[in-house]
Amino acid sequence: MRYLVPAVVVVALWTTSFAPVAAQWIRYPTAGVPRTRDGKPDLAARTPRASDGKPDLSGVWQNDGYGPQNQEGAGPTPKTVFFDLSYGMKGERPPYQPWAATLAAQRKYDEAKDNPDARCLPLGPLQMMAHPLPKKITQSPGLVVILHERNMEFRQIFTDGRKLPDDPQPSWYGYSTGRWEGDTLVIETIGLRDGLWADFYGSPLTGQAKMIERIRRPNYGTLDVQVTIDDPKAYTKPWTVSVNQHLGLDIELLEYACLENEKDVPRLVGK
Repeated sequence: MRYLVPAVVVVALWTTSFAPVAAQWIRYPTAGVPRTRDGKPDLAARTPRASDGKPDLSGVWQNDGYGPQNQEGAGPTPKTVFFDLSYGMKGERPPYQPWAATLAAQRKYDEAKDNPDARCLPLGPLQMMAHPLPKKITQSPGLVVILHERNMEFRQIFTDGRKLPDDPQPSWYGYSTGRWEGDTLVIETIGLRDGLWADFYGSPLTGQAKMIERIRRPNYGTLDVQVTIDDPKAYTKPWTVSVNQHLGLDIELLEYACLENEKDVPRLVGK
């Protein structure tokens, strides 16, 4: 049986229990998966291609920190980019401006009680990609859509040649355009609202942030995702983090309404 991660996680360790789900599309075989001679999924097989010859990024994907693929009940460990972006930065730390370092430290000390995830608010694009709940990518000519299980959130990435808006209305997920550089999809995002969290512990993002994602599918079962944050208000220089994904087999997205029967928020008091 598949297990879901609750939206409210307010301690550094993942101590919230997992709730079993016994309905919707569970264990439905993923179509078209290449197989080895002994019948096992061949996730190292060649990259699938779309009708235009570009890599097809479509599929249900999970953050590599979520645990072994298809392991029942597996949850993220604290040593993942979901909790702390530095785990995807090869041991470095985000180059905080002084005020941002102070804020991130305070948020961690408060056990992330004000994280949008804990408050059932939208996550923003970086937390969405790093989140342990799965996301589905659907790719069509001119548009890539990322559907996230949590709160049925979504992102639209336009690959039809349009330019980013000159004066965007700030939003939780901003405005994203994409272009192909060889087999890499390069996504630029601007127009994020002030006050977003880049990770669970509270690395800040401001309205000045520009996010550049470089996504490759080197084989059938892997997405290599490199995200560069250029936010001069919160950081002294641009920095890059790996938020790699693996293909989720025989699973589909489930309905996940964070506020349904929500009882945790009044108890989120930190230290």
